[in-house]
Amino acid sequence: MSTPAHWFLRVDLAERRLCILATAVARRRAPRTLFRVVSRLGDGIVWYLLMAAMPLLLGRPGLAVAAQMLVTGAVGLATYKLLKRRLVRERPFIGLAGIECAMAPLDRYSFPSGHTLHATCFTVLAVAHVPGLAPLLVPFALLVAMSRVVLGLHYPTDVLAGALLGALLAGASLSIAG
Repeated sequence: MSTPAHWFLRVDLAERRLCILATAVARRRAPRTLFRVVSRLGDGIVWYLLMAAMPLLLGRPGLAVAAQMLVTGAVGLATYKLLKRRLVRERPFIGLAGIECAMAPLDRYSFPSGHTLHATCFTVLAVAHVPGLAPLLVPFALLVAMSRVVLGLHYPTDVLAGALLGALLAGASLSIAG
């Protein structure tokens, strides 16, 4: 019979294998460069530009959308920083042999992925208001999430948790805004 501890061990082993496979991609120059650029854009540049573009895309109502994105993003920032300080999970390149860090991290700990949280959150919010942005934002958000694992900065569960938190925050924000 499988116990919860056994299940977590299996997930941990699978996650370690995925990290090793994913980071092998970053050993090649072209993919490493692509994922570094995507990750750097996911630091906030794209999301700030998106917020600034909302009034241009939607007119006056776009100001409210930009404000909604700003407030929700700030709540996301506070949430993931609190979780990182409490859960203190070392990044894969620190804790796993054979994982190289292909880009300097913004902070020490990995759980959850703040990049993925914000990519998911801002994508959900933007697409809810401007559905035509989905073909641009959804692939970009997926690349941001992938970049974090490929660059050796996050485990897959860090990215999944970040995506889930981002989706929950965006959903809550959309519910509150009506």
